[in-house]
Amino acid sequence: MITAAQLRAARLLLGIDQRRLAELSRLSVPTIQRMEASETMVRGNVDSLVKLIAAFDAAGIEMIDEGAVSNSQGRGVRLKMNSGSAKTYLDHQAEHKASGGTRGGA
Repeated sequence: MITAAQLRAARLLLGIDQRRLAELSRLSVPTIQRMEASETMVRGNVDSLVKLIAAFDAAGIEMIDEGAVSNSQGRGVRLKMNSGSAKTYLDHQAEHKASGGTRGGA
């Protein structure tokens, strides 16, 4: 599980708004808004959470769970060093959308 603060931080690290995150994760904007409005842990069905985490992972965001190895204690997010450029991923997604392409799978 991730926290609402992690979700907001990850989105801000990528420099995207809720609408863009909804597109990348194939979720609705109201779903993203509800998740971000959660008080602590993000609430949502498992399928939505999986889509959200997959979208962040593909964009180069690593969610750090409580107790995971990091330089500090607690939960967090960070850009992954070996995943390539998040900007390149986002640019590719924007080009794909502009060309009218569709992505299969979830």
